[in-house]
Amino acid sequence: MGVPPDREATNAIDLALSVWRQGDLALDETWFMHIGDPGTPLTPAAAGAEGDGVQMLTSEVEGLAVLTQTCDVVRSCVERPYIEVAPVVRVEDDGLLGRVRRGQVPAWATVPALGADALAIHLDRVMTVEKSVVATWTRTSGCTNDVETRVFAQALARKRVRFAFPDDFTDLVAKLRGRLLGKHEKDSHEGRGLRALREIRVQATPDWEASQLALFFWFVREDAHADFEGKQWGDLLDSWLALVHVAGRFTRVDGLACTLEEMNAAEYVASDPLDLDHLSRGAIR
Repeated sequence: MGVPPDREATNAIDLALSVWRQGDLALDETWFMHIGDPGTPLTPAAAGAEGDGVQMLTSEVEGLAVLTQTCDVVRSCVERPYIEVAPVVRVEDDGLLGRVRRGQVPAWATVPALGADALAIHLDRVMTVEKSVVATWTRTSGCTNDVETRVFAQALARKRVRFAFPDDFTDLVAKLRGRLLGKHEKDSHEGRGLRALREIRVQATPDWEASQLALFFWFVREDAHADFEGKQWGDLLDSWLALVHVAGRFTRVDGLACTLEEMNAAEYVASDPLDLDHLSRGAIR
């Protein structure tokens, strides 16, 4: 039989973790560990323990961010002894940083506590840490209200639940993807229109596996007004849909610029978010 955990010690750990939340930061912890092959280094790291041709590598980072859901963070360390964290790193590419802050890059996230610093959370890199260790860290609150907390949770969900669109669909919307990414930051009618969108969703009827199917794009806008800067949203919509030509098994392409209130629950659930960063084939970016 194993040694039962010391009740006083576990109570102290649970008390320390009771104030921690998903999205909180440990900015004094500037280390991150992962398993790597020193013969094929992909990231700058210092070697650690060896084993079977691989090593435990330690990287210097700007801090750590808690990814574990709050309900599991505050649960007893006897029941839930681990917490997942991701590194906070400096982003040198201003363009990438801007897209991260707008929630457009699933591999990255940010929280308001990082402020104007060129820092972001790298979600591709995750490390598991025992709560007894986390209990010794200095906590920085990552989010200050429910809205900020929800936005961060949505970023984590987007990373894990992205829909795998078929390759022929990816080819079909290549021109649209290029247009939207290229125009998003422009100081133009189209660029400002794109920045006013909440998300883009697409629905396949009858389904993505069908030999023949129709596509419907939902350009979900934040603004409830039917016009945008004196022009109809329909004008922008037509120009975007014109880039998606009927081909192969895709027999029809339609779309609508609307608000969430104008979609019903069935339409939202039956559609998938069009993640432009993820929508590429293989290693092509």
